[in-house]
Amino acid sequence: MNGMSTSTLVSVIVAAHDEERYVGRCIRSLLAQRFPREKFDIIVVDDGSTDRTAAILTTFGDDITVLRNDTNVGLPASLNRAITSTHSKFIVRVDADDYVNENFLEVLYMFLTENPHFDAVSCDYLLVDDREEVLQRGDASKDPIACGIMFRTEQLIDIGLYDESFLRHEDQDLRLRFLDQYTIHHVPLPLYRYRRHEDNITNDTEMMAHHERRLREKHRGHPS
Repeated sequence: MNGMSTSTLVSVIVAAHDEERYVGRCIRSLLAQRFPREKFDIIVVDDGSTDRTAAILTTFGDDITVLRNDTNVGLPASLNRAITSTHSKFIVRVDADDYVNENFLEVLYMFLTENPHFDAVSCDYLLVDDREEVLQRGDASKDPIACGIMFRTEQLIDIGLYDESFLRHEDQDLRLRFLDQYTIHHVPLPLYRYRRHEDNITNDTEMMAHHERRLREKHRGHPS
């Protein structure tokens, strides 16, 4: 595990719970970025995995920073731990079962640095199956997903980070609170690869419905 540098510009945060099948592919795509390697770090939170996730993460050595939760505390709490551990100016989330185009960081970073009056920026995505065959393209401005959005770290902290009580729809809650004060711009390039598979946490329809009701209650009257 390497120490976190105060000179990095971007932190990529990855939360992983029992992701032995996919986390290696995710990290390899991040290490293959055209963005200068010394200017970003990869922070992986192993959220109490009981499979081979921890062993796979050790194979990347000092290329990544690993934060280990002794127990499974949930996705939003893991994301918050990663965000508060870094001093980078920008934060972008990539899920452990997804992966990205080699230009992912470079394009999003350039957009925000060349437009300092803009807040956050999202990119489009390709929905892929388990064999990484493209199923369709997603427009992040019309059908947003949790990842592939580069934020200014100080603004995420300003809105209070993720609500750790939302074990599903944590991204929608964050987005609604973020958009109350800031804006998310859009780059129509499919730089993110969103993997659909049988173990997606969104497949738990009962849990999704429960937190969707909580989301509506919390943001009652919000023009979402």
